[in-house]
Amino acid sequence: MAPSGVEWTVIVLTCQYKDSVGAFQKELEIRRRRGALGPHPLLLTVEDPTARVGSGGATLNALLVAAEHLSARAGCTVVSTDVLREARILILHMGRDFPFDDCGRAFTCLPVEDPDALDEALTCNLDSLLQTMTQQLCRGSPPGVWVCSTDMLLTVPLAAEIDWDGFHGARVISVPGSISYARNHGVYLADQQGRVHDIIYQGPEAQLRQCAGPDGTVPLVCGVVFFSSETAEQLLATHVTPPLDACTYMGLDSGAQPIQLSLFFDVVLCMAEGVSEEDFVKGRSQQAGGAHAKGSVALRSARSVLWKALHTIPLSMACIPDGRYDYMTMAASDHISSLTLPTGSANGLPFRKVAHSHVAEPELLEDGCSVTNCLLEGAVRVGPGSILQHCHLQGPLQIGSGCLLTGLAASASPALQRCQLRDLVLQGPALRLRDVLCQAFTLTGRLDNWQSPAGESGTYLNRPWAEFFRRTGIREGDLWGADVPPSSRCLLNARLFPVLHAAEPLGVQHVLCLLGSPAGEGLRGWRAAWRMSWEELLTCLDQEEDLASRRALFFQQAQGKLRRVLLEHQDCSLLPLIRSAVHEGYQEAVLGTLDQVAAVARDPGVAARALACIADVLGCMADGQGGLRSGPAANREWAPAFQRLERGEIAEGVKELAEERCKWLDRPALMVRAARHYEGAEQILIRQAVMSACQFVSVGQVDPPPVGHWVQVECPARIDVSGGWSDTPPITYEHGGAVLDIAILVDGCRPIGARARRIVEPELRLVSTSGALEGEVMLELVCRDLEDLQDYCQPHAPGALLKAAFICTRLVALPSPMPLQAQLLVCAGGGFEVHSWSSLPHGSGLGTSSILAGAVMAALYRAAGKAVSTESLIHAVLHLEQVLTTGGGWQDQVGGLVPGIKIGRSKGQLPLKVEVEQISVPDGFSHTLNQHLLLIYTGKTRLARNLLQDVLRNWYARLPSIVQNATALVSNAEECAQAFRRGDLPLIGECLTRYWQQKKCMAPGCEPLAVQRMMGALQPHVYGQSLAGAGGGGFLFVLTKEPNQKAAIQQILANTEGLGNFSIHTVDVDTAGFSLQLLGSDRKAKGNTG
Repeated sequence: MAPSGVEWTVIVLTCQYKDSVGAFQKELEIRRRRGALGPHPLLLTVEDPTARVGSGGATLNALLVAAEHLSARAGCTVVSTDVLREARILILHMGRDFPFDDCGRAFTCLPVEDPDALDEALTCNLDSLLQTMTQQLCRGSPPGVWVCSTDMLLTVPLAAEIDWDGFHGARVISVPGSISYARNHGVYLADQQGRVHDIIYQGPEAQLRQCAGPDGTVPLVCGVVFFSSETAEQLLATHVTPPLDACTYMGLDSGAQPIQLSLFFDVVLCMAEGVSEEDFVKGRSQQAGGAHAKGSVALRSARSVLWKALHTIPLSMACIPDGRYDYMTMAASDHISSLTLPTGSANGLPFRKVAHSHVAEPELLEDGCSVTNCLLEGAVRVGPGSILQHCHLQGPLQIGSGCLLTGLAASASPALQRCQLRDLVLQGPALRLRDVLCQAFTLTGRLDNWQSPAGESGTYLNRPWAEFFRRTGIREGDLWGADVPPSSRCLLNARLFPVLHAAEPLGVQHVLCLLGSPAGEGLRGWRAAWRMSWEELLTCLDQEEDLASRRALFFQQAQGKLRRVLLEHQDCSLLPLIRSAVHEGYQEAVLGTLDQVAAVARDPGVAARALACIADVLGCMADGQGGLRSGPAANREWAPAFQRLERGEIAEGVKELAEERCKWLDRPALMVRAARHYEGAEQILIRQAVMSACQFVSVGQVDPPPVGHWVQVECPARIDVSGGWSDTPPITYEHGGAVLDIAILVDGCRPIGARARRIVEPELRLVSTSGALEGEVMLELVCRDLEDLQDYCQPHAPGALLKAAFICTRLVALPSPMPLQAQLLVCAGGGFEVHSWSSLPHGSGLGTSSILAGAVMAALYRAAGKAVSTESLIHAVLHLEQVLTTGGGWQDQVGGLVPGIKIGRSKGQLPLKVEVEQISVPDGFSHTLNQHLLLIYTGKTRLARNLLQDVLRNWYARLPSIVQNATALVSNAEECAQAFRRGDLPLIGECLTRYWQQKKCMAPGCEPLAVQRMMGALQPHVYGQSLAGAGGGGFLFVLTKEPNQKAAIQQILANTEGLGNFSIHTVDVDTAGFSLQLLGSDRKAKGNTG
């Protein structure tokens, strides 16, 4: 996709019938909501002022209507050509009827899927052309009017460039084609400078060769032309001059007689240098298939007006190398071939065998077939060269080769099972007969010609008409009335297709019977039905209903996709599908499906992802209004549902969530708040999934220290060298994680610690000290009642971590009918006093909170007479962080509780288990590392939770970039481990630099400007560098190229502007790990058991 496209002022879609306007305007509005049409274009669907007005007349009428709307916007009371000067207008012509799509060539679906699209939706020819025009052909063009036909498939290379320097006048776009193809189409005769001399339609080969380039190809007329704003003004000015006023609705409303003009042969041609006034006024429109009467006075007069207005305007051509143009003909064989080409593509997206469809048995689809927007249940076999679009079919069923089936519901399947289908076109258009909505069925052959006379070369169902009459017993009088002369009788006007039946419901069997014999049961029903020709059906097509039924089928198969992706744990983003559902009015259906998946899922991880998807639906419904997605989620109205989920009653909890949700859909602010509560519910289920780690917490019994005697634990900090974020639930148990950490002393000290002791009084005394670098803060609390512990799950509440530690070590049960004091007396014969400390600043990124939690729990366990291994402690901290609702991973406690350099790993499964491998490094390498590692405190802090919410939201949405990055994080951690084993500092630095880029991908916004400046200044002097932890501030750690660089780094940063207050600290690898000591009541050591 091009980096930037045209911002259209107006987009006009012209169509033949006024009954189509509403349906097609709705389609444009949907595409605006998807973001496919730019920020604020005026969207207009304009019916042609009269039937067969021609592409030239339709262009002039559309230009007038656009100018009229822009004039009104500008406050004018009459049409002003001034409004065109800075406008960028795109006019798209729907063109004539198309027998293979009820909604015309523009809305013919293409068998492609765009993995990068913001909205997951069907791609029709209109979408492909809009993308081509907006992002490729028109990019860089000056203000003016682009006109594009929609009757062709146009492929343009993504790198196509057109030179617009100094341009004025008009320019036609061309693509190269063969002379054999050009015999049935138009070509440009242009010189080497691109000046157009003539336009030739279906010319003889000798004339076409004059147009050929050195490679033997000719520049094809492909239905695209650009008029500069000055040229557009001159063209618009002609609409007031008779007889050209008859091309517009204004002229017809004033009583003018309609005329038909060709855009290329009656408008553009007069600008060609090699065309004389006499030849032009005489006219060539009949060559292009026009219906003008030769020598028509009105038409000659119109051309004369156009010549005088436009012939001095320069006309140039831009031929796009490697472009491709395929006119969508009336031949079924051409249409089928164009959509099943192995090399077919649209906007760089290759044609697919299956697009936006669910196929139960895909192995039954043979190569060369195409299935788009279909639901195929059971054994449905599709032969090569066959196309299925907008069908819901149930097997067993066999579709032979060369077929086109569109618009068939599941009810058609039984009748299809009884037929041999090969080289047939079977369609189910929606009709509206007065106010009655019904569905007809049409059946034709792939090789049939719509207009060939029945008495001569014409065929039906690929056989001569005479053979059809002989086989079925049907007579000519059954199909054509006496008012249709034999020479005019053809497939187009044959009344073959049943529309209504007086005695029985109409079904596909009423046309499939035409494949059989006179004795067939269906022919009696066919004869009794009211039938219409295709020509008559065209006037009754309900295009709005047809488009709605396509959309309904799309979302029906999409709901199945939702179920499969969630229940089968697929790494597929559902956000584009969610956006599409909201933009197209199917949000309730999607919400219902997600409710169902969440309720039936046995895996809490699946249910959590389903709830996250519901939050995304609500966020999309709010449409960027109503506030930020991140925010509180503890409104009392949602509490009953949350309590159900906490008790493990997922189905009941999901039902109550849905009931409460219905009360919060009135306005965007409420939708956003509801989304926050769904994310809160999702966190409950994540907690339950992580609770599976508790089975790896093994607690033994030891003699407790005497009452009043302290247990003291001191821990190193940690730096994460690669793999962080892959350890975060749910990523770690849905994808798998690997993180390489180093336990470190900061300025020679272990900066994190805790001590605990039993006391006589049945109460909890809590003391917390933190932040030596930013000013010491001390907190003291005494808890005597369970009420004092109620806020243990609110991370910002005073003493929350210490309170949560008592809950997670099961020294205190909450909720409980037993008062706190009674519980303490039973479990410990009294209370506890706990002190915790950290000399690191808040939000340091060095794993402080998790390591501190490990220290507190280790001290509490030992003070209570319980023994736990380091492995148990790692999993216990994982549990505590979920209880505390900070939602962290396991890398911090692995880094601070296990000594030295190590890599932790978890598999993408539940129960969640963390396994740690200590990395053996070459002798003396730890000392080398100490000389090259430095910590720099940036002076910036940020809560990891602020970043965490965005990361989890993106992970649950399975954004492709996030999924790919999660895989890259794990592989980088393994590569980094190898670098440590070899003692390769430069390679470690490469891994570290790559890791920082991966962190920024995972959590955009984690690099403050001051940090960016700091890293830029240090880059020439380091092998690698990264902010510790989640980023956003805290500590930066660097691996310097030279040893012992603290003073040099200090000088470099001191000379760098805009850094604020920073400080530099030494780093030593802690090879001993955390220490646990038993102290006396006076805090003096009595022994080391760590």
